[in-house]
Amino acid sequence: MHVLNYDDNTAFLGDWGNFQKTVFFLLCSSVIPNGFTGLSIVFIGDTPAHHCRIPASVNITVEWRNVSIPVEVDYGHTRFSKCSRYKLDVIKGFSDKGCKDGWEYDRETYVSTIVTEWDLVCSDDWKTPLTSSLFFCGVLIGSFISGQLSDRFGRKIVLFLTMGVQTIFTLIQVFSPSWVIFCSLFFIVGMGQISNYVAAFVLGMEILSLPIRIIYSTVGVCTFFSVGYMLLPFVAYFLRDWRMLLLALTLPGFLYIPLWWFVPESPRWLLSQGRVGEAEAILQDAARKNGVKAPQVIFPLPQVQCFYNLCDLVRSSNIRAITILLTTLSIGYLALSLNTSNLHGNSYLNCFLSAAVEVPAYTISWLMFRFWPRRLCLFSTLSLGGAVLLFVHLIPQHLNYAAILLEMLGKFGVTIAFAIIYAFTAELYPTVLRNTAMGACSMASRIGSISAPYFVYLGSYYRALPYILMGSLSVLSGLLSLLLPESIGMPLPETISHMQKVTG
Repeated sequence: MHVLNYDDNTAFLGDWGNFQKTVFFLLCSSVIPNGFTGLSIVFIGDTPAHHCRIPASVNITVEWRNVSIPVEVDYGHTRFSKCSRYKLDVIKGFSDKGCKDGWEYDRETYVSTIVTEWDLVCSDDWKTPLTSSLFFCGVLIGSFISGQLSDRFGRKIVLFLTMGVQTIFTLIQVFSPSWVIFCSLFFIVGMGQISNYVAAFVLGMEILSLPIRIIYSTVGVCTFFSVGYMLLPFVAYFLRDWRMLLLALTLPGFLYIPLWWFVPESPRWLLSQGRVGEAEAILQDAARKNGVKAPQVIFPLPQVQCFYNLCDLVRSSNIRAITILLTTLSIGYLALSLNTSNLHGNSYLNCFLSAAVEVPAYTISWLMFRFWPRRLCLFSTLSLGGAVLLFVHLIPQHLNYAAILLEMLGKFGVTIAFAIIYAFTAELYPTVLRNTAMGACSMASRIGSISAPYFVYLGSYYRALPYILMGSLSVLSGLLSLLLPESIGMPLPETISHMQKVTG
């Protein structure tokens, strides 16, 4: 494949014309549903306070009814037992047994969740974190499949196909008759959710010029994701039934159908496939929209078509080392986001704060990405986030708001790193493998994400354990980031031979 400098050949377009503005905002807006779909489990899968049901038909006095459930002490607070009651026929003997007649749930916060719908408590409480893990299993498989499809068939078609998968299967999920069917559909939703995010991310990175590319990959697409994330608690506050909430979060997906006629294919990808005429046609149309004159021949060198696959990510020692390092860095973000319903106070407010803290984080990530070396960006933010999380468990029980403040500060640091990792990955890999690499790195990091719900689940046994694990992993990831090659000021590589080298 002949070497060309794509940015030099397309410099006549300028950086910020009507074409770039349209691509920037349409692609950014396409990830808004990812913000509320990916984290909707925070509300639809939350477990409200509950205790064993005492059937109204049981012929016992009010006094005996009031003492028929054992009282337990939980972190200094007394409450009714969640999973046991005294046998009603021998209640005076105080023999206890399981909740034979089901549970009564506190309806103050939620009308219904999947937990109250299918009684995912006590002996079945393992199903709640498994629900989230199955979603991330779908994310893993979607990352694996969509990256290769996108590099073979194009960014645009995969973007819209996976947006359709996410929207349609979330709509079907509303009518789930059982937990098993809900999880099966949630798995497919996960496949679509990550695939359209990565496709939109890569498409924008390949179309936009360097100054706008940095803004797009840090502030742009990430902030629009946060907008969707912030909308989630707002909508959930007014729709306390999980089916109605899921339906409301699904319908906006159909508004994106017209975008097909406004979002172009990636000219870089078309060039890598030898489709020079189609690439030049898109850029000539872009020149017309920007009011500039395009050269008659934009890419004078002939392009040789080459096909690559997942095996090329580990074929050489250099690309293999980069791939392994980049797959270790994102578990903390998802675990912290999923933990918001377990924080002290109002779950809707906590979720909103968790989302709102991302907006300044993404702004800072843009400034850091613009002026700082990439490795320093990752090391400093991951180390900061991890160190703060390690201090959370030292906060006394009565200072809950101080613990929330520290967790949000940890989330702030990890979110900056999360944004930088995506942009850094796109800079390190060549056009011929970029979407496959993004998908593969996302796939491998989702192995950690699958365990993230269980990090949160461990907090029910020892409250500090999730923070110790997440903090330690974040600090370790920060140290590993120092081994990656530096890419600041470098053009996007077009072929594998153009990639930066790992040193040391």
